Formats: sequence, C-alpha cells, structure tokens
Amino acid sequence: MRQSGSTEIRSNQVLLNGDLLFERQDVNAVDFLNAAYEHFQINYPKFYKMDNLCKTGFIAAEVLLKDKILSEKYQPEEMGVILSTRNSSLDTDLRYEASTANAPSPALFVYTLPNVLIGELCIRHKMKGEAACFVFDIFDRKFHEEYIHSL
Repeated sequence: MRQSGSTEIRSNQVLLNGDLLFERQDVNAVDFLNAAYEHFQINYPKFYKMDNLCKTGFIAAEVLLKDKILSEKYQPEEMGVILSTRNSSLDTDLRYEASTANAPSPALFVYTLPNVLIGELCIRHKMKGEAACFVFDIFDRKFHEEYIHSL
C-alpha cells in the first residue's frame, strides 16, 4: 500500500499537501524554524542541536507524519526516507568556512548534513529501508516518483 503526501517549508510558511498550516512573517528564517517547532508541539530535544537544513527537514517530516504510526502498517525494512534539497548543507558549510578565519569549529558539524537528518528520521520513525538525499536546483517530482517506484 502506497501513501502519498508532501510538506513544503518556504517563505516562512509550512504547507501540508498545499494547505497552509503555519506562517510567521515577522521573524527571520532561523527563528521561524524554532517557532514552527514550538507551534507544532514537537518534542525532540536534539532539535536545537541541528543545523538549519536538519531543522527544516525534521519539521517537514513531523508535519507529514503527524499522528501516523507507520510501524503498525509496515515493517521497518518497508519504510525509507527519500529527500531532495537544493543546497545540501551549504548554510553550515559557509558558517564553518567563516569560522576558519579564527579557529575552525567542528561543533558546527555535530548535527548537519542530509545523512544526519535521514538518520534522525529513521531512528524516530523506526525506518530501516532505503535512504537517499538528492541535490537538484529545482524539485524534480518525476525523478522522485520513478526512483521510489523502482524500489
């Protein structure tokens, strides 16, 4: 049984299947992610250690999977995570590069990169299937559908 849905986080808005669930235009992007986390009453202490990419993906997954207990319908090996991003971890990469002017900060990379996000999602939702993150300038729905169907 396949289930389909989408979450978008852009322009300080969170949308689920095209419907606006949350908006906060009076804050910057980083504060928006924290406000969305609080708005959706997500309880995951590691959230505040994550970089912006991980926070964005984590909130998107939580909104998409809210109130769904996937392990009641699927075996762990039948569930996976397929993500797409435009810039991978560029935000953190740029901050790390700036830190090298003084003393490089390995702490910037504790909760960064798409594979860390995928790992957190897999642990939280008990998924042991396929995991991948693709980088595209523009989201390519057809590619993702064909990739998922090939699995």
